[in-house]
Parts: sequence; structure tokens; C-alpha cells
Amino acid sequence: MNVLHSNIFGYAFAAAIILMGQYVLQAMSTSSSQSGDSLHDNFIVFDSAPDKVIDGSAIRVQYQCSWPCQLAVEVVVISPPRRTGLVVFRREWISSKPHRGPRIHEVRLRFPRSLVYQRDFFNRHILEVQHVTVRAWLDHLNDDYEPSTYHDSAVRIHKVLQIVPLSERPTKPPTECPSWPAELMWQMTRDRIYQCPHESDTIDILKFPLASTGERFGVVRKFQPFINRDLERARLHAVTQPSVTISVWIYLLKWCRRELCGIIHHVDRRNIYDSLLMQLTDTGDVIIQARLTTGGDEAFRSHVVLPLWKWIRLDCYIQDSKVMLDATWDNETHRHIYKFQNNIHYDDTSGYFAIGGGKYMPGIKGYFGNIKYYRFGTKKVKNPLFPKTTLEDLDKTHRECEEIKGFTTAFLQGVTQSHQALNKDFCIPHFITLWGQFGRNICQQTWTWETQLKHSALFRFLQTKEEDLRTGSWGMNNLQHLRTSLFEQAVGIMFNLDQTDIQITSTLIALLQASCCFGNHQASLLLATIHLAGLGRSMDQQQGHVYSLIGAVGDNRFTLMHVGYKHTQGIDGFPKDFDMAYSYYSNAGAQSNIDSWNRQENKQYPPDHIYLNNEEDLKSLTHESSDAFQYLKFQAERGHVESQKLLGTILFWGQNGASKDIASAVKWLERSAMQMEDPSAMYDYSILLLKGQGVKKNITLGIQLLEKAAAMGSIRALNGLGWYHSTILKDHKTAVKYFEQAARNGSDDGMFNLGIYHLTGNNPDSPWMNETAAFQQFLNASRFGHVAASVEAAWYLSTGSLEGVSQDVERAVILLKRVCERNGHLGYMIREALQAYLQGSWGEALVKYVLAAETGLGLAQTNVAHLCEALNLRYDFQWRYHNYSILNYDPHPSGLLKMGDYYYYSSSSREDSLSLVGRAISMYSRAALAGSPQGMYNLFVLAQRGHVHPLSLRGLLNVSRHDNLDILAEKILQRCVEIEHEDAVTPCSLALLRVQMGKALRKMTQNGAQLVLAYASLLSFFIIIIIVPVQICFEHLQINTEQRNANRHAVEVRTRTSAVNQAGVNWNRMQDGIMGRLGSISRMAENLWLTILNGEQWLRQTSDLAVTVSGVCLCAFWITLLYHLL
Repeated sequence: MNVLHSNIFGYAFAAAIILMGQYVLQAMSTSSSQSGDSLHDNFIVFDSAPDKVIDGSAIRVQYQCSWPCQLAVEVVVISPPRRTGLVVFRREWISSKPHRGPRIHEVRLRFPRSLVYQRDFFNRHILEVQHVTVRAWLDHLNDDYEPSTYHDSAVRIHKVLQIVPLSERPTKPPTECPSWPAELMWQMTRDRIYQCPHESDTIDILKFPLASTGERFGVVRKFQPFINRDLERARLHAVTQPSVTISVWIYLLKWCRRELCGIIHHVDRRNIYDSLLMQLTDTGDVIIQARLTTGGDEAFRSHVVLPLWKWIRLDCYIQDSKVMLDATWDNETHRHIYKFQNNIHYDDTSGYFAIGGGKYMPGIKGYFGNIKYYRFGTKKVKNPLFPKTTLEDLDKTHRECEEIKGFTTAFLQGVTQSHQALNKDFCIPHFITLWGQFGRNICQQTWTWETQLKHSALFRFLQTKEEDLRTGSWGMNNLQHLRTSLFEQAVGIMFNLDQTDIQITSTLIALLQASCCFGNHQASLLLATIHLAGLGRSMDQQQGHVYSLIGAVGDNRFTLMHVGYKHTQGIDGFPKDFDMAYSYYSNAGAQSNIDSWNRQENKQYPPDHIYLNNEEDLKSLTHESSDAFQYLKFQAERGHVESQKLLGTILFWGQNGASKDIASAVKWLERSAMQMEDPSAMYDYSILLLKGQGVKKNITLGIQLLEKAAAMGSIRALNGLGWYHSTILKDHKTAVKYFEQAARNGSDDGMFNLGIYHLTGNNPDSPWMNETAAFQQFLNASRFGHVAASVEAAWYLSTGSLEGVSQDVERAVILLKRVCERNGHLGYMIREALQAYLQGSWGEALVKYVLAAETGLGLAQTNVAHLCEALNLRYDFQWRYHNYSILNYDPHPSGLLKMGDYYYYSSSSREDSLSLVGRAISMYSRAALAGSPQGMYNLFVLAQRGHVHPLSLRGLLNVSRHDNLDILAEKILQRCVEIEHEDAVTPCSLALLRVQMGKALRKMTQNGAQLVLAYASLLSFFIIIIIVPVQICFEHLQINTEQRNANRHAVEVRTRTSAVNQAGVNWNRMQDGIMGRLGSISRMAENLWLTILNGEQWLRQTSDLAVTVSGVCLCAFWITLLYHLL
């Protein structure tokens, strides 16, 4: 019974389930179709479909509709950065009548040409896709025939097509005739093979050591998106799922001065920290900070204390949310692993990366070695220490410096305690003790005998200064005096007595090394110069790099400029890298900005641009004993306002070779200002009154003078009033008004102050931060040489972080280099070098000019080359600095002319003579473009010899490339004459006259009548040459004849007088005979003279006619010649 009952219950339950299923199916059919038919009566499938994306391929769709339905076939593509599908093809049709059997519909697919064809001249825009899907769908029609979509359809199907690689796609046949220019361009480019540039996900961020001073300066690196679309697609995918590896070599001299300092940090385009930040603490730990995909920041601290005085490699591996940090030194690796709560957000193309310090974070105190960056990560880092020998020598030198410091400290401690303690603590070898006395002397030594021998030069120097150290004449700061004395003694023994030869001995090197170790980094710079330039010894770039980096890490402004200059030009083994150059120049520029506020210091002078090879520059010096200075002082004492102001300015700043004398300067500035005539003088004195420099502070009088000067038109006074209202009165609205007025009139200070208001948002009229307007004001002020504005503008240019401002690191470096070269301390060094030269200490002058030349200062480089030539030093050392001087952005023409001469005269003895002549022409052209008449004349000479000149010079002279060399030569000489003094007769003016005369004569010979006139003039010239001497001869002959006649007449008179005194008959007879003979002779002479006079008169008439005709011909010739000349 129980079994029966259970069977009956089972049958009943099954029937109920079946009945319920029918009701459910009926409900589902009702919801999907108004007719109530089941879904299995409607279907759609691909009867045949292509596997690849091929234009024109056919697809057959098999379907069945139990009710009027709408069908469609469409192609959808997905291309980055879009994540939604894009419909590129669609075909729709309607089946209006229901049918019982399946039907087949064929559709021919049409793809856009950017999807199926190769890139060529006519098909330039190619669509890069990730997926191509062909899909079909079916849906019943509503009563209102509303169109349906794929996702709303009742039945749907799809198939993914294979994408044909770009290299395998066919070329699209032309469908229309191109225009003639397009056809020509296609013919020129159709055989060109386009190659994708080589791209790698492994980047060497640093390949050369970087000195980090522990301040807010470092190397800025920006990473661009990949050009290769596959790599860029992978990078974009890795933004939220990163796989990145960074390997960094560092050498720590100290741990952080503050709580944190930067190793590497990433700043995004909004100037906010982004992934990744690697920081060092003041206890030697490393902190890693990252931004997560959720938008928050998270960090962890690896408790691995990094050692000092060792090269350490930090390898940071990032994989999704996990970070692994390996710290390796002494062949031992310390690993720390941390996993964040979410994936790390990592976009390296946003913003920039800073190596070391930056605007918002100080850097480490030490050095960076090579840094390698794997954008897609790696399991094994390949980043050996490079250049290994240089970096190992750097470590060795620092350790030697510690040894020198310890040795010197022990010596100083012994001396300061007592002179006897020095003898007691000083270790004397045993054999010397036995030599001096019997028995054995036991001493308490503080250093070993080997250490004393190693630093024997330093020990001997310390012995010479023992008395000063013992008596305390150096004061409390012994080390400062010590390093200065070491450097001065080394420079003193660098030259022989007559200062005609450099002597670089081991003692000199040892003294410079000791001075360097004690912080005098002018010694570091000199050591770097000795090794890099081969000054007095063979070149050693490796040692030169070591001392350059030591000086730079010591924060010495000259060495910072030196290393920055080397990286700017890529010389002396330093790689050309503007980012690294900016890291050094930005530091030197910031120091120059601070120095500009303290220019009244005794060791700051404005750089005097005095070239030693220019006599006019040397004569322009107005030192106190010069005639020019005395005359200026005489005029000032007479009350001449301009002389008083000029004299006060010269004495205040120490210009033109004069020494600073603040008291006398203030006196003369006061006298010129209080006459109320010169607004510039009134402004200068008012600033002194407001700041209290050299005079008692008097704000009331200072403001009165400022207002008076502004009313008289002083632009600087307007800026001064703005400063007063901003700083003293805190009236920002009035201050901005004055700053705007000053900026509109060309005041660089006004532009800078206005930029500060835009940057801080303190402008009452626009109380918000406007970095774009601030940058524009800074850039405008930097064009006038404003120091602080140049520093600010350079930062924006170096990072490119401001919207609308592209990264231009080279321009930033140029701005900072120009600012640094106006540094007051550099001017002081140049002044000392000039004074040494004028006093005859050419060796000392050479050393100081060399130090300035290594900073990249063109003036110093030219003067070094001149001194090398005067001292007859090595030929290559001389030309080294001539060559460096022309590498500057604004080289002096003298250096260009020297290098041009070097190339031209070297061409006669070398095989590549044409190349050298081309270089010479380039040098002369640059000198000519800089305004050198000598450069112009040299180009004229080369043009006369048939050499081709560059197109830049032709463009400047407005000469086309089709014009001949004669036209070019004439244009060159005309420009040369314009540059030279108008009243002077110069080689260019004489050469121009010769060229124009030759040109005029050639024009005359091209015309027949003018040619005849020229020949007639030439003949007339010869006629005049012949006739004029003949006429002179006849005149002399006539004069002689007249004198003979006069003499004969005198004889006759004397004869008659003597006849009266004779007696008688004898005299009468003699008189009759003599008179008869004289009469006959006189008649014959008169007849001959008449004949001669007649001939002379004819010759004179003929010669006068010839001279007249010749004069007419010559006059016509010169008129014609002047016509052609003018």
C-alpha cells in the first residue's frame, strides 16, 4: 500500500511540474512575442562568415521569424583609448511575413579603408583597433515599427574577426585622379621606406655621476608616451596594474639635514606628489610612497640603515600592489617587501621625475651613480657601477680627505695645547733618537710614521705655520685660514721666479688636495683644470671628473658653473646633457640671486669686460691714480651733477678698476641727488636712505626723493614706490598700480614684482594664483637680465609643468648661465686677475683667469689664451681656450678670428684643406655677424679667392645665391665700412674703393664709345706726360738765353768804359776792329735766336692744344667714371 501510494503521489507531482512548466513557457513566450509563439520558432545563425577582416567579403545569415521581424548585420570595432564599440558598418532589412521554414540572406561587408589597407600617401589615417566583431540580431516588429538595437533584440549572434597585421594589408587602389601637386609628391615619396624609431622600455636616466649638495636642486627627467602603439597600449594598461623597476646607485656623505630628503620623487602635472617617491630619513632609513588607484597615498618605511662612505645600489620593484626594495652594498643585499591595500596608480608621462632635490624637496648629500629605469619591469636588474674607476677614485679621495683631516686635527690639537706637547706627541723614528742621544726615547704618537711620510708636504707646511698656530694669530677659525694658506702657497709655487713656465710638482698637488679636503673648492677647481687641460702635466680626465664632482658637492658656485658648463657643451669627457647642466646652474643661479642682494660686500665686484688683447679696454680703466678718474673727480668737485653721480656709482660698486669706497660714494651720490636735477641720482640716493646703506636710515627723505624722481620720469622710482607701499605700508593695491606702471615702461624689477603678485595671489584685483601670468612676467624680466626672474623662469622652462609652456631645458640653461656669469664673486676673481696682470704677476693672473675660464666665461677664456701666448706656454693649451671661447652662445669676435686663422693657415699642410677652409669661413662669418670689421675683411679676401660663403651671411647681406662673388665682395665691404668709423681711412674703405673702381671700369669697357674715350684718355695722359716736360725745358732754355744776353750787354758797357781811359791812336784802331767783329757775331746770334723763338712758339701752341684736348678727354673720362661709381 505504501508503495502504491508513493507511486501515485509521484505521478501526481510530475504532472503538476509539467503543467507548471507549460504555464511558465507560455508566460515567457507572451513576454517575448505578441503572437504567443515559443522562442524556438525564431532563430538566427551565420551560415557562412569570413574569418579575417577583408573588404567586400560576403556573410550569409540564416534565420526564421514566426512573426514580422527586423534583422540587421553590423560590424563593431574597439580602438584605444575608447573602451566602447564603434559601429563602422550596418545593414538592416525587414521580414514582413511570417514563414515556417528558415531563410538565408547574404550581406557583403564593407569596411573603412583605414581598417583594411596599408598606410600610404593617399591613405594616411590608419585606424588602430583591438577587436573587430561582426554580429547579427533579430527582433519582432512593434505596431509602431520602432527600430531596435543589438542589445534590445530577442535573438542575437556574433563572431570575432581576425585583424590583418598592418604589414600584410593590401594597398588601396586609387579611385580618382589626384591633383598634379599630389601626383608629384606621391612620385617623390612612393619608394621611401618608413622605419619606426627604435624604442626600448629600458631607459638610462643617469649615465654619468651627479653631485647632490643636499639642497633643492636636482635633475629633472620627463618621459614621453611610446611612439609604437603596441608599447603605448601596454603602458596605458599598466597605469593601474604597474610592473616597474628602478635601480639607483647612491653615495652618501651625510644623512638628511632635515627629517626627509629626496632620492627620486615624481611630481604630476598638478604639482602633486605621484608614484613613486623614494626618500631618505635623517637616520638613514628609506621611505617609499605611492599613490593608489583609489586616489589616496600610502607609504612604508624600510628599516635598513644605509651606510655612509659606500656605494649603495637601491633596486625598487613594483608589481601591482606589491613593492620590493633591495639595498646592496659590500656584496650584501638587504630586502624589504611591502604590499599596499590596493593597486598602485603609476603614470610616468604625467609631470616629471626629479633625481635628488627639487622645488618642493631637498635632495641627499652625496652622489648619484648610474640610474636605470625599466618601464615594464624586469626580474633581473643589470646595472653595474659605471664608470667604475671614476666612482671608486671618488670614494678613495674622500677617504684620503678623512685621513688628512685626522692628521691635521691631531697636529693642531698638539700645537694649541703646548709647544712641548707637540714634541712629546710627535713620533720620531728610533734610529733618529739613537743618533741624537744615547738610550731610547719612548713617545706617545698620535699618527704613524707611514702617515707622516704619505702627507709629508702637508706636514712641512704645518711646521712653517707652527708659530701662528701656537700664538693664536689665526684666531678661532684655524681651518679657514689653513685652507686659504694652503691654496695661496700652492699657487705661489706654481710658476718659476720669472713666471714664464708652469711647474706642477707633487708638493703642489698635495697642498691643493689638502686645501680641497678642508673645503676650499677653488683648489678642487684648479685640480680639475690641471687634470682636464693637462696644465703642466699629462691629461687625466678621470681625476679631473673626481675633483669636479667634489667641488660641486661642496656647493662652490664656481665649480657648479664649471660642471654645468661642461655638460652644456659636452666637452672634457662630460656627456652633453642639458638636464644635468640645469641641476648645477640652478644651484649657482640661486646663489647668484642671493649674492645680488649683498653686492656691497668687499669680495663682490661687477665683472669688468676688459680684454687683455685690446689696448682700448686697458686704457678705459679708471682706477684712482688714472687721469680719467682724477678728471672725473675734478668735475664732480666743480658741481657737475653727472660727474658726481658717475663718481658715486663707480666708488659704490667698484667699477672700471676702482676700489670700493662706500663712504665717499654716498657723499657724491648725496651731492648729486640734493641738487634735484637728475632723477636717476635722486633714486640711487633714496634707496640708500630707505635701506640705511652707508648712511643713516631716513625713510621720510627717501620717500620724498622717490616721489620727486618719479614725477621727473624715473621708471626705477616708480618701482621703488611700489616696493615701499608693498613692504612698508602693506598697501598692495597701490603697490600693484606702481608695479604695473613701471613694467609698462620697461622696468625689469617692476615686471618681476608683478610676477610675484600673480604667483602668490596677493593682487587685490585678481586674488588668485595665476602661474601663467607670473611666468610671462618673469620671462619678460629675464630678457633684461633680472637675476631672480631668470631663476624663476628657468624652473618653468626646465619642467614644462605649466600648461601652455613646453619644456625647453636648453633655454633655461642659457638664462641661468648668463645670470651666473654676472655673479659678484666671479667679478671679484676677474678683478684680482686683472690687477695681477697690471702689476706684472702674469702667472698669478693666469691662474685666476683659468679658474674663471673653467666656469665658461668667454672673457676669461680669451684672456687665458692671450696669456698663454704671451708666456709662450703649450700651443694646445692656448688653442684649447680659444676653442672653448667660441662654443659660448655669444662668443667674442677675437676668439672667432683666432680660430678662423688657425683653421685657414692649417689648411695648407693638411689633406682635409677644403674642410678646414670651410671652418675658417664659418668662424669669420660668425665674427662678421657679431660686428667685427676684421671678420668682414677676411671674408672679402676669401671671396676674392673664389671660396663659397654660407647662406646665412648671404641672407644678412641681402645677396642671393645666384649673385656672383664680385657682388658678394662689394656687399661685404659696404657692411664693413658701415661698422667702422666713418671718418677713418681703413682697409675696408680702401678695398671698397678699389672694387668699385674696377666695377666702373668694366662697365665702361662694355660700351664702344666709352671704350674709345678710355683709350683717348689714356693717350692724353701719356701726351701730357711728354709735353709738360718739353715745355719746362723750353722755359728753362729761354731763361738761360735771356741771362746770356744780359751778360753780353754788360761786357759791351765795360768795353766802352775802358776805351775812354786808353790812349791815343792804338785804342781807336783796336776799338774799330773789335766793334766790327762783335757786330757781325751779334747779328748772327740774333738771326739764330729769332729762328729758335719761332720754333718754340709753334711747339708751345701745339702743346697747349694737346693739353687742352687731353684735359677734355680726361674730364669726360672722370665724369663717366663717377657716373658709373655713383
